[in-house]
Amino acid sequence: MAPKSFALIIAILGVLTSIIHASDPSPLQDFCVAVNDSMTAVFVNGKVCKDPKVVTADDFFKSGLNVPGNTSNNVGSAVTAVNVNQLPGLNTFGISLVRIDYAPYGLNPPHTHPRGTEVLTVHEGTLYVGFVLSNPGPNMKNKLFTKILHPGDVFVFPIGLIHFQFNVGKTKAVAFAGLSSQNPGTITIANAVFGSDPPINDDVLAKAFQVDKKVVDYLQSQFWWDNN
Repeated sequence: MAPKSFALIIAILGVLTSIIHASDPSPLQDFCVAVNDSMTAVFVNGKVCKDPKVVTADDFFKSGLNVPGNTSNNVGSAVTAVNVNQLPGLNTFGISLVRIDYAPYGLNPPHTHPRGTEVLTVHEGTLYVGFVLSNPGPNMKNKLFTKILHPGDVFVFPIGLIHFQFNVGKTKAVAFAGLSSQNPGTITIANAVFGSDPPINDDVLAKAFQVDKKVVDYLQSQFWWDNN
């Protein structure tokens, strides 16, 4: 390989590795407690830091995960999130936590986290979980990975992939999950596609889902429950 070509390849790799991260960027200080004052908000990748001189232990503390979420809704589940919006001390740390409660046969609907991988462990009950791969090969379908989980079992949902959890038991279920972002985001597929504001043109959805426009109109008229 010519020296100039080798140097060019090294330069390109250097640029790419400098801008690609597997999760949130690493902090450059011990902590950066988020300021949740809308009057001080600026457009930054994360939250503005509180002055370390006025930081207290409460900035790193959050109670309440012992309290079950209200699962009396259309999907029979409730997600209690602990991300940077609920716990300012998580700012810049690239991690967050959720508690998920499921009524009997409750569902955490198919959704994605665009900014975080999720590792879930079952605390109570029995869950049927799964995720779907992206970009199938020619003449192939998106592969589905599923598992039945019991208390103490752990399952990982890769970043950005559609996944779900369904309580297959006759009693309630509880799970806890960690995510590799201080604010992983959630896109619930049905809500985003059929409950967007303004609605997606029904011609688009009818052709995408290969159904009559009346079916799309019916789905768009439904109330799409946000369990977060």
